[in-house]
Amino acid sequence: MKTLDGKIALVTGAGSGIGRATALLLAAEGARVAIAGRRKEPLEQVVAEIEREKGTAVARTCDLTKPAQARELGAWALKTFGGVDILINNAGQSSQIRSIRWIGQEEWDAVLGVNTTGVYALTQSLLPSMVQRGAGTVVTVASMAALRPGGFSGVAYGVAKAGARAMMQALHTELRNKGIRATTILPAEVDTPILDKRPLVPDATARATMMQADDVARAILLVCTMPQRTVIEEIVMSPTFQRDTSRDVAAAYAAGAPPDAR
Repeated sequence: MKTLDGKIALVTGAGSGIGRATALLLAAEGARVAIAGRRKEPLEQVVAEIEREKGTAVARTCDLTKPAQARELGAWALKTFGGVDILINNAGQSSQIRSIRWIGQEEWDAVLGVNTTGVYALTQSLLPSMVQRGAGTVVTVASMAALRPGGFSGVAYGVAKAGARAMMQALHTELRNKGIRATTILPAEVDTPILDKRPLVPDATARATMMQADDVARAILLVCTMPQRTVIEEIVMSPTFQRDTSRDVAAAYAAGAPPDAR
């Protein structure tokens, strides 16, 4: 018998990167997996990978910047499987403009929409079912930026991920005695497609120093497979090798600045 036999998991941002790796690991441990993301084709590829290994998966496109769609995603997962035991809030978005001096309202709203408001709306939509069942695991992939905000990750991303972390802490405090486990994963640099949106895109040498998506997925799997009596509240992860990021920070603060900026 596999560790997660009989469990139902919903994973957001599952078309690539950490979400994809997590969905594959959860399915390999026996969970039936619902996956979500913005793009249909990558989701279908993940479903096909899971089904090739005799697992069960379904997919739905969703834009988590829109709270109504986040709630509809939760309702769809409940209707499809009759409940959700594990929620992985993994979908994330960073900004191209990272300085608080230059970032515009639209980009700010989009980053907070995916990383904070979308997490709130989707999580809230599933909590009644989890409370009724007397158990549930909610894992949110935040970022080291929640602990060490600055130009490297951008002001909007740091604020959004700090908000997501605070949300999981509040959830833990309020509902732990109803069987709900809330965990925040706080990774530093991970080699995923989100890096391609940075002002200075890391080259192959820089990426070789970073964690891989599977590393974070393994931490998520650990959280989900702990006995119900135990909750891991937070995991902070970072690459063993600390690379020089001074050029990255300089490029981040310069992005979007007017020509005469000082």
